[in-house]
Amino acid sequence: MRYGSESAKHNRTPRCLCACSSCAHLMLSSSYDYKMARHTCSACDAHRVMSLFLHRRSDMAFPLVALFFMISARWCLEVAHAGRQVFDVMDFGAIADGETDDSKAFIRAWMKACASPGRPAVVVPKGEYRLQPVVFRGPCKGYMQVRLAGDLRAPDDLAAFRGSHEWINFASIDGLLVTGGGTFDGRGASSWHLNQCPTNPNCKPLPVSIKLGRVRNVTITGVTSLDSKFFHVIIIGSQNVSIHRVTIRAPRDSPNTDGVHIQGSSNVRITDTAIATGDDCISVGPGSADITVSGVNCGPGHGISVGSLGRHPGEEDVRGLRVSNCTLAGTANGVRIKTWRGGLRPGSVVSGLVFEDIVMRKVRNPIIIDQEYCPYSSSSCRHESAQRPSVVKISDVKFKNIRGVSATQVAVKLSCSGASPCHGLELRDIDLTYVKRGVATESRCENVAGGMAGGMLVPPSCI
Repeated sequence: MRYGSESAKHNRTPRCLCACSSCAHLMLSSSYDYKMARHTCSACDAHRVMSLFLHRRSDMAFPLVALFFMISARWCLEVAHAGRQVFDVMDFGAIADGETDDSKAFIRAWMKACASPGRPAVVVPKGEYRLQPVVFRGPCKGYMQVRLAGDLRAPDDLAAFRGSHEWINFASIDGLLVTGGGTFDGRGASSWHLNQCPTNPNCKPLPVSIKLGRVRNVTITGVTSLDSKFFHVIIIGSQNVSIHRVTIRAPRDSPNTDGVHIQGSSNVRITDTAIATGDDCISVGPGSADITVSGVNCGPGHGISVGSLGRHPGEEDVRGLRVSNCTLAGTANGVRIKTWRGGLRPGSVVSGLVFEDIVMRKVRNPIIIDQEYCPYSSSSCRHESAQRPSVVKISDVKFKNIRGVSATQVAVKLSCSGASPCHGLELRDIDLTYVKRGVATESRCENVAGGMAGGMLVPPSCI
């Protein structure tokens, strides 16, 4: 704390009265005169509060000290309350017994917090809360916080989702932090057997667990998403979103339980996160730009994928993706770009991708570009005829320092489109050995029009 020239003049250590309700911090002495000043009180969480500097002179200052304390305490209470309001869902009628529908209590708490300035927080204490599909909608006056210590449970019955495509929907919010160590339990096991999407191209998708739609400046950290019915987290039409130290879990055989799907969004960061699912750990869809994936542990699952792309007309480009310092274990693919056969011209563009510093542990297809993607049976894919190759254009893609063990002999497969060959591919410092000792791994290229390779190359480059 900086002291004024008067304290130096008297050569005495000044004393401070800091009346702040948020920390109840008070230092008081009765035989000091005073002067007014402003300072930043670290004990009061950096709130700007009024302080009283007192210097020993006479006992006459005490009544003034007492008066100042009463006034400043009330003033600080109002400031702190406005800046750090807390809205506990229990105060709005939540029961937290795992059986009662607590949806209305959550909505009431959210609406009250959303109408408050500063950094209002919706607090969810430990307990089990059953929620119907809910929309936490903005815009809000302040920077919203959700402090989730409890476990949220989705409905088992799909009838509860009539008219809703997601369970928890954060919509049109600028400024949101979700934290607290709690769990979003999608209760997917009750519905996975009803999912027809793995075999039916015209299926109706099951509900997503968490949707971030048209949001900005959002951080989700320190929470768990468990057993989603469909995708765990979808980020769509959003900017500046961070998923950090999140745990996402679903069984290996759970269908379409992608960990995080990004679409039509920019400046998205997924860091230090553990994902184990029955589908892609991370999927990057059309219209995505400036995506960072770092420190992700993926497996089981289908790997980290760009796509699928090219199935629908008018899809936007994917530009700017960096995947680094990740580990994939036991996944069906490693790092993958997948585009559908067919499609209408002009096709979208995939460019500016970097996959580097990645460890593969018994991964099938560690490095793969698949421009003949069709996950259905051969009969279902006949409409995606080989006479209509993919029109998605892939260029400027780098695979660097990728090492480990491949569960397939073909460790590098670059199968590009005959209609739009790949350009600007780079393989550098690749070291992928086959799980069967004594058998060498291979690389295969198709319709790769240009690229380069260097450094250690196991298997040898086909570029």
